Amino acid sequence: MTALPQPSLKWSAQLTVSSATHKTLPGDKLNLPQSVLEQLLSASSNLAAENARRNLPSYDPYNSATYSAYRQAESQYQDARQQLPYPLTFRLVNPVNGRVVHAGIREFSADEGEIELSSFLEEALGLHEKEGTKTMGNVESNGTAATSITVHAKELSKGTFVKLRPLEAGYDPEDWKAILEQHLRQNYTTLTNGEVLIVSGGRDAHGRKEEYRFLIDGFKPETDGICIVDTDLEVDIEALNEEQARETLQRIAQKTTATPGSDQGSSLGGDLDLFIAQEAQVLPGEYVDYQLSSWNRAQPLEIELSSADEDEDVDLLVNPLSATQRSRPRLDEYMFADLEGRPRKRVRLESSNVELENAEALYVSVHAFAPTEVQANDNIDTDHSSTAPRRFTLRARHPEADTKAEATAAQISEVPPNPDDVQCKNCQQWVPKRTLMLHENFCLRNNLLCPDGCGQVFKKRSPEYDSHWHCPHDAAFGNTTLSHQKHDFLNHPPEVFRCSECVPQEGDPDVPNAEALLSGMTPHELADGARTTECHMCNKIVRLRDMETHLKSHDLDRLARPPPIPCRNMNCGRTLDVCSKTGDTRAGTRMGQGPGNDIGLCSVCFGPLYVSMYDPDNKALRRRIERRYLQQLLTSCGKAFCKNEFCKTGRKNLELNANITTKDALPMIKPFLDGLANGRMATPLHFCVNDASQNRRKLAELLAAESGGPANNGGYNLEWCIGALEAESGDLDAAGQWLKDWAPTRMEQER
Repeated sequence: MTALPQPSLKWSAQLTVSSATHKTLPGDKLNLPQSVLEQLLSASSNLAAENARRNLPSYDPYNSATYSAYRQAESQYQDARQQLPYPLTFRLVNPVNGRVVHAGIREFSADEGEIELSSFLEEALGLHEKEGTKTMGNVESNGTAATSITVHAKELSKGTFVKLRPLEAGYDPEDWKAILEQHLRQNYTTLTNGEVLIVSGGRDAHGRKEEYRFLIDGFKPETDGICIVDTDLEVDIEALNEEQARETLQRIAQKTTATPGSDQGSSLGGDLDLFIAQEAQVLPGEYVDYQLSSWNRAQPLEIELSSADEDEDVDLLVNPLSATQRSRPRLDEYMFADLEGRPRKRVRLESSNVELENAEALYVSVHAFAPTEVQANDNIDTDHSSTAPRRFTLRARHPEADTKAEATAAQISEVPPNPDDVQCKNCQQWVPKRTLMLHENFCLRNNLLCPDGCGQVFKKRSPEYDSHWHCPHDAAFGNTTLSHQKHDFLNHPPEVFRCSECVPQEGDPDVPNAEALLSGMTPHELADGARTTECHMCNKIVRLRDMETHLKSHDLDRLARPPPIPCRNMNCGRTLDVCSKTGDTRAGTRMGQGPGNDIGLCSVCFGPLYVSMYDPDNKALRRRIERRYLQQLLTSCGKAFCKNEFCKTGRKNLELNANITTKDALPMIKPFLDGLANGRMATPLHFCVNDASQNRRKLAELLAAESGGPANNGGYNLEWCIGALEAESGDLDAAGQWLKDWAPTRMEQER
C-alpha cells in the first residue's frame, strides 16, 4: 500500500514592505509581525490534528488497541500543536513583476501589517526598479515598484548540490572559498535559483572592500529553491563561458608573479627588532606588516621610516595590540601614523602614553599610496609611480641619545660657521660678507624662495617648483603631484576617514544631555561611540562605547567555562567533546560528534574497540583492551614515530627494554584493566595514535609546564592546553592566544 504524502504547513498573507531601511538584516532574512507567529502556530496546530487523524485506524470502542492508538495520537498532537517546522522558510512574490525569492525568518518584531526585508531580498524582488508611468496594482504615483508582496509559508527540500557561476573574471578560489562558506552559513537559510549571491570579502590591495558576485544556476534536488541548513551542501563553481575562464587563469597567473616575498611583490614583513633595521619594499596600495613584541617601556620609543628613492607616498602606521584593539593598522583604522608628504616618516611614543599601558605588542605597517587617478604629465612617470615597488628602511629605537645629538646639530645650524659669514635672505645659506653682493645677484636671478612661507628654495622654472604645492585648507605642503593627491585623498576626501564628516558635533558643550552626563562622555563622543565594530573574539557587531563591557562579559564566560575533558589515552592530544576555535569546550558533542562511550576515550581512540554486541558490564570491552595492549607490546604498532612506552616500537625509541614476553606483559597491563573493572576513570590507558595527536599531547605537556609561575598568572592546567592545541590544529602560537582568550589560569581557578 502506497503511503500518502504528508501535508505541509499552509499559510499566506499580503504584507506591506516597511519603508524603513534595514541594513542590519543579513542575507535572505526577514522580520514579520507578531500576529503572523500566532497564525503560523494555529496553522501548525491544525496540521498536527490532520496528521493525527490520518494516522489513526478505524475506531473500535471494544478494541483496546485502537483506544490506545487514539490516546497516543492525542498525546502526539498536544506535543506537536505548538511546534513550527525548522527551519521556518517562506516564498515571497512581487505581484507587479512576478519576481519570486525564498527567505528565512529572523524575528517576529515587524510592525503590524508590514514586512521588513534585507537588501538582498529587496533587490531580488525588484522593489527599487522603476516602472515608468504605470499606475497599476500597488504601484505608486511616482512610478516606483509595488510596496506590497505576497508571503507564503513554504517548506523547502534540503539541498545537496548547488552550481555557482562568477559574474566577473579573475575570482581566485583561494581568496573567496572560505569566505563563501562562512557567508552562507551565517547569513542564509535558503537559496533561490537564478538569483545573484553577493559575498563581501576583505580589503583588496588598495584598501577597498571586495565583493564577489555569483549567479545561482541549478540545484539538486531540481527545484526553484532549497534549504541549506543542517545539510551537507556540495558547491560547484563554473565559469560563465570559456572566455571568462581563460581571463581568470591569466589574472591568477599575473597575481602569482607579484606575490609577497618575490622580487616584483611586497616584502613579507615579520618581527621588528630594536637593534636591526629592516630593508624591504612595498607595492603601491599594499601593506607590509611588522610586529614589535618587546621594548623598554620606561623609555620613549621611536619608529622611523625612510624611503630609499625619496618617495613621498610611503606611510607609517602603528596600532597597539591589546584586548580592545586587535587589528593591523590601515588607512581607515589606525592609532598612530605619519602620513605627511616627505620621504622620512617618524612616530614617537612616550612611555607615559595611555594607549600603551595594556599593549601586548605593537603592530607596525608600511603602506604605499596608490592614487585613484594618476594624471599623466611630463613630471610623473605613470608606469613607475603606479606599479613599481617602493624601497624603504624601517627601524625602531629608543631615541634619547639621538635626540640630544639632533638638538645640538640644530643649535649649531643657527650659528654662522665663520665670524664674518652672513645669511642670504633668499636661500638662507651662510656666505662670506665680502661676496654677499655677488651671491645675492646670482641667487635672486636664478633661485626662488617659496612665497607661501615653507622656507624651501627652488630654481626658477624648474619642474620641482612647478610640482610644489600648499594646501589651501591646512598647513600641509609637498613637492610632487602624487603627494598632493595623497594629502587630498586622506585629509579632504568626500566623506571618508574623517570623524567630523561621519559623526555630527551634537549638543551644547556647556549643557550636555542626560545620557552624556551618565556615561561620562561628551555628546560627540557619545555619538561617535554609537558606531559599531566587530568583536575579535565572537565576531559580533558591538558599539564602540560598549566594547569594554562586552569584553568583560567574555572574561566572565572565560572563568565560568567548563574545562575540556582530555582523552583517557595518555598518548592522545584530543578531548572527549572537541574544542572549537571560538572557545567552546563542548563543540563536538553539541554537533553530535561526542565520544560515544562511557570509559573516557575520544571517538578516534575508541573506534578500533567498538563492536555492536550487547555488553552492559564492559567485560568483552576489557578483553579487547587487553588484546590491544598485548598486540602493542609483543608485535608493535609499526609506526616509526611512536613514543608509547606500552608498545614495542615506542619502547625501542625511548631506549627501554623492547623484548617483552606475554609473561612480562600481563602484570604491566593488569592495573589498568582492574581500574576499568572498578570504574576508576582516573586510571590511564596507553594506545598508539597518529603522529599529529601524539605531538599535540607532548606540546600540551610542555605548554602547561612552561606557562606556570607568577609572571604568567599561574599558567594553565594541562586539560586547557590540550584543548587549545586541538582547537588550533597544533599551532603553538595560536594555542597560546586561544588560552589567553578563552581559558582561566590556575590562580583564577583556585579563587
